[in-house]
Amino acid sequence: MTTVTLNNGVEMPILGFGVFQVGPDETEAAVSAALSAGYRLLDTAAAYGNEEAVGSAIAASGVDREELFITTKLWIQDSPAEHNTTRAFDDSLRKLGLDYVDLYLIHQPFGDYYGQWRAMEKINQEGRARAIGVSNFPSDRVIDLKLNSEVAPAVNQIETNPFHQRATDQETLKAEGVQIESWGPFAEGKNGLFSNELLTTIGAAYGKSVAQVVLRWLIQREVVVIPKTVSPERMAQNLAVFDFTLTDEDMARIATLDVGDSQFFDHRDPEMVRWLSARRLDN
Repeated sequence: MTTVTLNNGVEMPILGFGVFQVGPDETEAAVSAALSAGYRLLDTAAAYGNEEAVGSAIAASGVDREELFITTKLWIQDSPAEHNTTRAFDDSLRKLGLDYVDLYLIHQPFGDYYGQWRAMEKINQEGRARAIGVSNFPSDRVIDLKLNSEVAPAVNQIETNPFHQRATDQETLKAEGVQIESWGPFAEGKNGLFSNELLTTIGAAYGKSVAQVVLRWLIQREVVVIPKTVSPERMAQNLAVFDFTLTDEDMARIATLDVGDSQFFDHRDPEMVRWLSARRLDN
């Protein structure tokens, strides 16, 4: 598996397996199948409600912990943020059944995320999270966090797909030493992604599916990506993207698909800010 090197020297697989919107009753089987297929990067979150199922699959897999790269995420915390962040992290570790995670992310750029970050810095310094980062943060907020913290964010996990390509964000993050990671790489099929004529044509030239073209396009851009599926067949297909290379012309043609807007929702929308900020998890 190809890896990227984070700004603290930690190696992270460039392709992993995500469990967003996978119900707890399906997650253990899905993660078990993913591990059997060869995935070693697993991405979950407290807000997904399936950390325990991920942990059960890890425990039953027989895969050495050192071979795995486990990411989970911190949801918005009430004050005092530092205390509640430590409590939330301990709860995630307990549910996962692990002594440490490889990457711990602030899930949303709302609330007292500076207080959350201070607690995460301590968790990182204790070795209980090998790297720390953020998710859904605008690039300017990533820079501000970096400038005003002891530990720089290692990753920003943001929506990145052919219709929302984030090239400027990636350039900015790279200049700051922050790794971009894609969620929603297939845009959940929105905007006709899986039947897109351009992506279909490119795929046909290599004997690959649209999904495989999208994953290869992200990997060649050095974007970490965590596709989700509960189908073992698609898990295997998603891994089979290291045996072909898109040409510069292919990459340029895919770049024309960018519309520059989210295919889901805008984190700058006041109503979305209110909705996300009001949501709390039952631990």
